[in-house]
Formats: sequence, structure tokens, C-alpha cells
Amino acid sequence: MSLHHFHLKADWPGGRNEVGYIESDKLKTEISIPKEMAGPDVGTNPDEMLLGAAATCYIISLAAMIERAGLPLKEMDMQSEGIVDVTDGVFTYKKIIHRPRVVLTVEAGERDLSKLNRLVEKAEKSCMISKAIGGNVEIEMQADTYIGE
Repeated sequence: MSLHHFHLKADWPGGRNEVGYIESDKLKTEISIPKEMAGPDVGTNPDEMLLGAAATCYIISLAAMIERAGLPLKEMDMQSEGIVDVTDGVFTYKKIIHRPRVVLTVEAGERDLSKLNRLVEKAEKSCMISKAIGGNVEIEMQADTYIGE
């Protein structure tokens, strides 16, 4: 077994509406509560970071699977949306919707497209962030896959 360790330092000056700072190897940014939750909206926030972790883990997993499958990828991008429910002052991260757009080159066939569609679903189930939040946050896929011109 191989364990990988990631470290993050957080500085927080005080109360709820303060602005803090986080620093890890490559991530260095201010943090605060977003304006949607009546915060100062400086830097990033946990909601964006969870969405970013889920989205980047998914798209990197999908890219690796496409590469291993030898599919002729033309281009790929994705939009993701996080939905937080606020009921009686309790904040609950309910759902993440990934909307990947994956285009295969014109040389691809229907068999390639079918394989791609299977990988789009499989990547979400194999991503370690999806596994980590599984059972707590619903993840929905709204993929747009096609053969380019």
C-alpha cells in the first residue's frame, strides 16, 4: 500500500464574517463565506472548493480513461454546478451536477461513441472525491458526447 499525504495550513482571524487564508503546496488563497450565505465573499469558500475538487477529479479521471481506451479525443470541457440547501438555518450540500462535453475526432465510429458514454459514467464512480462524498452528496451527470466534424 502507498499512502500520499497532502497538507494545508489555515489561518482564521476571528468570527464568522472574517477573511482567512489557506495555503498548501500549490493552493494559496483567501477564504471567507460567500455572499449567497451573507458572508464577505472574499477569495474562495468551502462550497467552491468541494465543487472544484469533485469537478477536477472527475475530468482528470475521465481523461485518463479515454486515453487508456485509445479513443480519438478531439476536445473536452465541463461545467459543474453545486447545489446547497438551506433549511431552518442548516446548510446542506445536496447535489453536484457535472456537464461534461466530450468530442471525438471525425474518424471515430459509433462503437467509439458508445464506449465513451460508458466511460463518462464510469469515471464518476471511480473518482476518489466522488467516492469520498458518496452517500452524502448526490452526483448527477448531464453529458454531451458526440463525434465532431
